[in-house]
Amino acid sequence: MRFSPPVPAEMRRLRRMRKAPLMSVALLALAGAVSGCTALRPTDRRVSAVPVPTAWVAGSQGAPGAAASVLAQWWQRLDDPVLTRLVEQSLATNTSVRTAQAALRQARAQVDVQAAGLLPSVGASASAQRSRASNHTGNSFQAGFDASWEPDVFGRLRSGVNASEADARAAEASLADVQVSLAAEVAVNYIELRGLQQRLAIARSNLASQQETLQITQWRLQAGLTTSLVSEQARAAAEQTAAQIPALEASLAQSRYSLAVLTGQVPGALDTTLAASAPVPQPTTELALAIPADTLRQRPDVRAAEQRITAALARVSQADAARYPSFSLSGSLGLRALTLGALSGGGAVTSALLGGVSIPLLDGGAARAQVRVQEAALEQARVAYEATVLTALQDVENALVALQGDRERLTRLQAAADAASNAALLAQQRYSSGLIDFQAVLETQRTLLSTQDSVASTMASVAADHVRLYKALGGGWKT
Repeated sequence: MRFSPPVPAEMRRLRRMRKAPLMSVALLALAGAVSGCTALRPTDRRVSAVPVPTAWVAGSQGAPGAAASVLAQWWQRLDDPVLTRLVEQSLATNTSVRTAQAALRQARAQVDVQAAGLLPSVGASASAQRSRASNHTGNSFQAGFDASWEPDVFGRLRSGVNASEADARAAEASLADVQVSLAAEVAVNYIELRGLQQRLAIARSNLASQQETLQITQWRLQAGLTTSLVSEQARAAAEQTAAQIPALEASLAQSRYSLAVLTGQVPGALDTTLAASAPVPQPTTELALAIPADTLRQRPDVRAAEQRITAALARVSQADAARYPSFSLSGSLGLRALTLGALSGGGAVTSALLGGVSIPLLDGGAARAQVRVQEAALEQARVAYEATVLTALQDVENALVALQGDRERLTRLQAAADAASNAALLAQQRYSSGLIDFQAVLETQRTLLSTQDSVASTMASVAADHVRLYKALGGGWKT
C-alpha cells in the first residue's frame, strides 16, 4: 500500500520535534544503537546425546533390514482378513484418532495465526457523527483505510512461527503415535479373542471326554466293579472343567466388547461378526529387524519429542527477542467531511504515516525471567526426549526377549501336549479293561487339559509378542 505525505497535523508534530533538537538526537541515537544489536544469544540446537547401541541385545530372531514401508501395515502380514478390516476401521473411526486429528488441525491453524503477524494488517472503517453545542448542530462523516506493520527486526515474530510449526509437526507425530498404539491394541485384543475361542473349544472337548469317563464309572458302579468314591471323583473332575467354561465365555464377550469400542462402535456390535471360532493368526517365522538408529527414526513418539525440543528452542529465542526494541509502522488513508456529499470532494482526503519504536527499559526483570522460564522448558523437553529414546530401546528389547521365551515355551508345551494326549488315550483304554485304577485316568485327563490350554495361551502370546514388536519398531503409520 502506498502512503500519502504527512497531513498538516503530522507536519506540526515534526516542527515541534525540531524545537527540541537535543531530545530528538538522543532518541534517534538510542534507537540506532539498540537496532544494531541484531545478534541475539546463540541457541543451542544440539539434541541431548543418548547412547544408542549398534545392534539389539536379543536380536537373533531375524536379519536386519526392516523398512518403514514394510512396517506401515504390518497387520496384513498376519494374513487375517477380519483383523485387517478391524484395524483399518479403528484407524478411521476411533475416538482417540479423531481427537488427535482435531489437535493436529488446531496446531496447523495456530501456525497460520502466528504467520499472519509477519504481514501487514489492513482494515477499513466508516463513521457518522451528529453533535449539538448551544444553538449549533453539526455533522461529521468519515471513511478510510488503516494499515499497520511490525518489522520483525530481532526475529521475535519469526521465532513464534517456528515454534508453532514445530508444535504442528509434534502434533502430526502424536497422531501417528496414536495410530501405532491403536493398531497394536486392536490386534492384541483380536488375538486374545481367538485364543479364548481355542481355549473354550479345548475345555469343551475335555469336558466331553470326562463326561464319557464319568458314564463309564457309573456303569461299572452299577455292575459292582468299582466304588462310589471313583464315581464321585469322576464327577468332581468333570464339574471342575465345566466351571472353567463360564469364565472363558465371559472373557470372550469382554474381548468382543473391547474390539467394538476400539472400532468406534457400541459394545455388542461385533458379536455376530466374531461369533464363529477361528484360529489365532500367526505371523511368518522370519522377521526383519531394523537397527536401533532406524527404529528411533521410525517411532513417532521419538519424532514428537524431538519436535518439542525444536519448539522449545524457538520459544527461548522468542523470549530473548522480546527484551529488545520493537518497531511499528502505521498509516491511514481516508475521507472526512461535514456532509455526506462532501466526501467525494478532493478536500476531504486525509492521510497519515507514523513510525514508532518501543524500548523496554525497566520491567523488574520480568523479560529476563521469561527467558529463564523458556530455558527451563527447553531442558524439560530434552530430558523428555532422552526418556522417550530409552523407553523405545527398552520396548524393543522387552518384545524380543518375550518373543524368544514364548517361542521356546511353545515348542516344549506342544511336545508335552502330544505326550499328554497319548497318555490320556492309553489310560482310558486300560481303565476300561480294568488294568489300572481310576486315579491314573484322572491324572492324565488333568494333565491333558492343562497342557492343551497352555499351548493355546502360548500360541496367542507368541502372536501378541509379534504385535508388540511391530509396535516397538515404530510400525503402524505412514507419513
